[in-house]
Amino acid sequence: MKHTVWLSIVGAAGIAVSASLSAMGAEETAAERDARMAWWREAKFGLFIHWGVYAVPAGNYQGREIPGIGEWIMLRAQIPTAEYKAYAQHFNPVDYDPEAWVRLARDAGMKYIVITSKHHDGFALYDSAVTDWDVVDATPYGRDLLRPLAEAAHRAGLRFGVYYSQAQDWNHPGGAKAGFQEGDGWDDAHKGDFDEYLERIAIPQTRELLSGYDLDIFWWDTPTWMTPERAGRLAPLLELRPDIITNNRLGGGYAGDTETPEQHIPSQGYRNRDWETCMTMNDTWGFKAQDHNWKDSRTLVHNLVDIVSKGGNYLLNVGPTARGTIPEPSQELLREVGEWMNANGQSIYGAQAGPFPPQAWGRCTLGSRDGRPLYYLHIFDWKDGDSITIPLANRPVRASLLNDSERTLTCTGGDDNGIQIQLSGPAPDPLCSVIALEIEGDPTFIRPRVSQNSDGELILSATTAELVGNAIQVETRYGDPNIGFWTRAEDSVNWPIRLSSPGRFQVTLHAACPNDTAGSQLQLQIGAASVQGTVPGTGGYDRFQPCPIGEITLPAGDYEASLSVTHMPGGAVMNLQHIALTPIRD
Repeated sequence: MKHTVWLSIVGAAGIAVSASLSAMGAEETAAERDARMAWWREAKFGLFIHWGVYAVPAGNYQGREIPGIGEWIMLRAQIPTAEYKAYAQHFNPVDYDPEAWVRLARDAGMKYIVITSKHHDGFALYDSAVTDWDVVDATPYGRDLLRPLAEAAHRAGLRFGVYYSQAQDWNHPGGAKAGFQEGDGWDDAHKGDFDEYLERIAIPQTRELLSGYDLDIFWWDTPTWMTPERAGRLAPLLELRPDIITNNRLGGGYAGDTETPEQHIPSQGYRNRDWETCMTMNDTWGFKAQDHNWKDSRTLVHNLVDIVSKGGNYLLNVGPTARGTIPEPSQELLREVGEWMNANGQSIYGAQAGPFPPQAWGRCTLGSRDGRPLYYLHIFDWKDGDSITIPLANRPVRASLLNDSERTLTCTGGDDNGIQIQLSGPAPDPLCSVIALEIEGDPTFIRPRVSQNSDGELILSATTAELVGNAIQVETRYGDPNIGFWTRAEDSVNWPIRLSSPGRFQVTLHAACPNDTAGSQLQLQIGAASVQGTVPGTGGYDRFQPCPIGEITLPAGDYEASLSVTHMPGGAVMNLQHIALTPIRD
């Protein structure tokens, strides 16, 4: 089976076309793709490792903490190249124990490892033949860090992959620097031609990694200055590993195999795309001495469950020190997650997305037992005596605790009101309790309709929206949930609504948009009625303001409300918290 490398290019007419970059031109069938992706889809949970020279300054430069993530310190502090390279003399990971790292990942329930072979500072964790800026030539340690970890991972039955910064390189001349023009930087040593950098460094190093290591994953990052032509010089190298799995960050329109949302969980996952959320345990990827803002194990488990319930994988990061130790808080958190996975892993490994969206009580994943579907209900906040509603019209057969099948729970319903399950006794698990539910027939999801509040106002919120498209997502980076990542005009938003009090309504967006991308024209269609409006600039994606767009008259009834884009002049539409339909009192 030959792995076809695909490059998606948007033509002049805005129509997406796919061009094969396979050296042999053999297209991969759907069955071949499914076979290649099978282990990854089964795994669900992986370890990300950000490690390099940036662990030496550990977020500090010239006696002060540099804001932001630790591995970006060279750019953020604009450290001169010669000065930054001197840190390598203090990068001596004598405490590095790859067997212990793999054991920690395995005991946490992780099934694969991805490590930074070269991050944006250009420093390689292996002996590269095309540069001396690597662990063997530039540090007192003087040994390859990748191979022992790859071998330990494979011995333990884990898959192994490398992250590679193909475009950004802050040390080699010509490498891309975010925020700078091509060939420029903050140091004369940066000056050079980007295409020459690709030929001298990125292309040969990609070849070294793919041909010299037993890799299951190749994880590109930050496609600064990349074009279809430039991506087309790197992508064919993947043919060296026909079964490799790659992500979507090469650039130039290259789609790869997986979407990679970072530090957030998409509201509904991705339709018809494999995807993987990568996240930190604190605020930084690379080691930063002052960063003690650790998530708790309950949050990490809920993140994992949320991601798997939407069909994705969870790539959770650690940032080792310059001596080669994984910080103890990271280790403790992974051990706690591992205890939960040891008891509940069957609701995660190989599970599919649940048949209904996130619920207030938790999430659902889909597995099987004896060839029959089994719905795993993950209860985030178990309270004795509470009743939870499962939005399925099917008759329930049996509901039992995942880890105590003899402990059944009372379940009733199976009609338009859904299935009700009575929670009883103390929470079976302090992090997340799991119920195994069996039902009759194929699942029939009950779509809840948005109704008017007591004063007749109808609020179409981000949390009740049904998103259509692969780019648009619900995010929480700006406080309350909002619809963001609306970067394609063909994406849209729907709400099923129930209007019991008819009338004339003022339609107001509660939205945020930078001034330079404002001007998208929208249409809100509800039944036969519609209203059109233009997105104004509010000063930024975090500056939410009420933006009236017009009036609409509606009779009582059930409707589908649909918000679509008729014209998008900028790179994105807006961030949208909600739409308010407020009754106009004559």
